[in-house]
Amino acid sequence: MKSAYQIIRKPVITEKGLGVKETESTLVFEVASEATKTEVKEAVQQIFKVKVASVRTANFPGKERRRGKFSGFRPDWKKAYVRLKAGEKMPEYAQNM
Repeated sequence: MKSAYQIIRKPVITEKGLGVKETESTLVFEVASEATKTEVKEAVQQIFKVKVASVRTANFPGKERRRGKFSGFRPDWKKAYVRLKAGEKMPEYAQNM
């Protein structure tokens, strides 16, 4: 069993992520690629002390990147949209954006 901090890697702070936070009370995180929706839900509840209504996930394949004649691939990653239950307070990191 992984710890909550190994499952939730970092918040995704983009225009789309902040828009979803404002309109739908949803947080966006980069999570471990092998994490399940249930593990993500339990990790968010444990770290932020909030109640989660639902979790949606999306897998993103790594893109090819070049530096001159050298090429390589970025790693694959997984994004999770975590919707909070009605009446739950947003975690602090997301309020200051």
